[in-house]
Amino acid sequence: KMFPIRYRPLRLITHKSLSSMCLKLMFSRHVAFAQMWKAWFSSHSLVGNKNIILMGPPGAGKTTVGRIVGQKLDCPVIDIDDDVLETTWNMSVSEKLQDVGNEQFLEEEGKALLKFSASGSVISLTGSNPMHSAAMRHMKKTGIVVYLDVPIPVILSRLKSVKVDRIVGQSPGVSLKDILLFRKQFYKRWHDIRVLCGGDIAAEVVAEKVLDAVKRYQNSELETFISTRSSVAGRSMETDSCKYFSDVVTEGLAPDGGLFVPKRGLPKLTAGEWQSLIESTYIERAQVILERCIHPADIPASKLAEIIGAAYGENFACSKIAPVRHLAGNQFLLELFHGPTASFKDFALQMMPHIFAHCIPRSCNYLVLVATSGDTGSAVLDGFSRLHDVDKQRIAVMNFFPEDGVSPIQKSQMIGYQKENAWSVGVKSDFDFCQTAIKQIFTNSDYTGFLTVEYGTALAAANSINWARLLPQIIYHASAYLDLVHQGIVPFGSPVDVCIPTGNFGNILAALYAKMMGIPIRKCICASNENSVLTDFIRTGVYDLRGRKLIPTFSPAVDILKSSNLERYLHLIANEDGQLVRQLYNQLENQGHFQLQKDLLEKLQQDLVAGWCSEEDCLAAIHSVYSTTGYILDTHTAVAKVVADRLQDRTCPVIISSTAHYSKFAPAILRALRIAEIKQNPLSQLHLLSSYSPLPPVHCGLLETLKKTGSEDHQVCAADMSMLMSRIETLIQNHFM
Repeated sequence: KMFPIRYRPLRLITHKSLSSMCLKLMFSRHVAFAQMWKAWFSSHSLVGNKNIILMGPPGAGKTTVGRIVGQKLDCPVIDIDDDVLETTWNMSVSEKLQDVGNEQFLEEEGKALLKFSASGSVISLTGSNPMHSAAMRHMKKTGIVVYLDVPIPVILSRLKSVKVDRIVGQSPGVSLKDILLFRKQFYKRWHDIRVLCGGDIAAEVVAEKVLDAVKRYQNSELETFISTRSSVAGRSMETDSCKYFSDVVTEGLAPDGGLFVPKRGLPKLTAGEWQSLIESTYIERAQVILERCIHPADIPASKLAEIIGAAYGENFACSKIAPVRHLAGNQFLLELFHGPTASFKDFALQMMPHIFAHCIPRSCNYLVLVATSGDTGSAVLDGFSRLHDVDKQRIAVMNFFPEDGVSPIQKSQMIGYQKENAWSVGVKSDFDFCQTAIKQIFTNSDYTGFLTVEYGTALAAANSINWARLLPQIIYHASAYLDLVHQGIVPFGSPVDVCIPTGNFGNILAALYAKMMGIPIRKCICASNENSVLTDFIRTGVYDLRGRKLIPTFSPAVDILKSSNLERYLHLIANEDGQLVRQLYNQLENQGHFQLQKDLLEKLQQDLVAGWCSEEDCLAAIHSVYSTTGYILDTHTAVAKVVADRLQDRTCPVIISSTAHYSKFAPAILRALRIAEIKQNPLSQLHLLSSYSPLPPVHCGLLETLKKTGSEDHQVCAADMSMLMSRIETLIQNHFM
């Protein structure tokens, strides 16, 4: 009777089969009950005795979303407007505002909030609550502040459809838009979590996003990092194998010689979330992207805002930070040279030192090692010299560069940027030796252990092998696309290509990561100079260093044969097969070459195309562009322009990364422009260039640095590991002891 079997007269129901069916039903009911209990427990443990505090501008939907979240969690819902203020004042909020005026209203509102107490609830703040510091400090102690970040045009549209009579700050001559813009600084200051809310997003969807964001906030152990060479066993979630963002920033290189990557990959933003950033500034976009990529347990949102402000607030000559300029036809230039040292390296290295100082333990001194092919060195020295004095006492930098492998102006920069905690060492070799030497030093546990025990000093990396160097570069690739949308060049969702002069594969990898995060990049075009190992690899799948010698060119930043960040990309397309990556790089180290499997090459070629440019074509491109537009390309950008002309099919826009200011390579530029008189003094070269009134003008920060560079000197050493290690030890003794 309990288990009627209909229309199956031929089936024999035995005691055994009946017993089995009973067990199955009991088990299924047990599973269903367990799932219900798990869901209930998960919801309640999500809140516990903490509050979920919703914050945002008027019209953000805090009240509606709060009710839905409370219903899902089966917990109390409190609306500050209706349940606290109006109850306390015994009048409506609009009446109170009209009665006491703007300033007094904020004070009265703050006093009411200071007396308010709740736990385990969903609380919807008023739009003006965050403007009272004491009240917000009180509220933050009770829970997690979630910022419903709705684009201002959406808010204005919503408020227009209803009668607005109670917004603090409204007065003749002050627009609603001005009020909303003014308030953003307070939302930015107080939030723990940001939830991006696009135009027509439903309240139910926003509520789910709030719950997901709170779960992420409470589960930092899910955002860990692994080595590109880790085995399957090495990816376990055991405590001793977990590396968090702070760990990878501090350590730089993985112990097995691999590079750190996020175990779960990078977060993907929806099309609506990207579109909500179209009107945003570069700094606002940076904040949103980095909040998604860095767990607040590593860097809280308020501290991240402070770091981003220090990096991009006043150090860049252009207010747009990374402007996009139309060059010709379907080609656009992403100008990445407006930072203090005139190259794209400033985008990471104005930020990375502050991230590093925040993440490292206070109990140890750190010496940051960096190898440069030209631009990284001065950017590292400048970035770390801007730290607070207390941080400079415990963090020093040593920069290794090929003594005869950088431009005269680059060398003058690196010498001129030396400070009390930052030094440059010229090495009688090429960049590949410098980079390999640093990797070997990091993996020499006897040596690093000796430095720690003897001097209380740990080593760290500032090259793009460090994840904190790579992450900020994603921002400008995403921002460039959003700028094209904002300018009406493309509608959101239409693809673009990007063309990037490439040596160490970091910049182009950042573009590939932006694509993974949801930016519609069709192809990444890898532009090589005569050191075309990457172009050959992308075309054939064979990475072959046998018989290759580094060729000094006019574009020294891409005079590289061993591309470090390629390893991260191979790990990605190999589905995180660390064993395969380790095998490939062991073969490269021991035999000088490796070859990709056919399926991996096909995956690679879906993302990448590649070409290379001769020295003659590089100079010709500089001359041609100047003759037709009045714009001067630097030598690296010229390499990318030549390759883009050859490979891009002109069916969509192509964004060419302009990675350095032309004035860093004055001799080559003067030669390209066919100016006969080329003086040896770098400052004289810049003055000569500036007399031609080119577009853009000569980099003023570079001029100022060269004016200050007088009789400063630097150390030079042979290409010998023991000598490099000796120089490191001497620096530690001089600075930290």
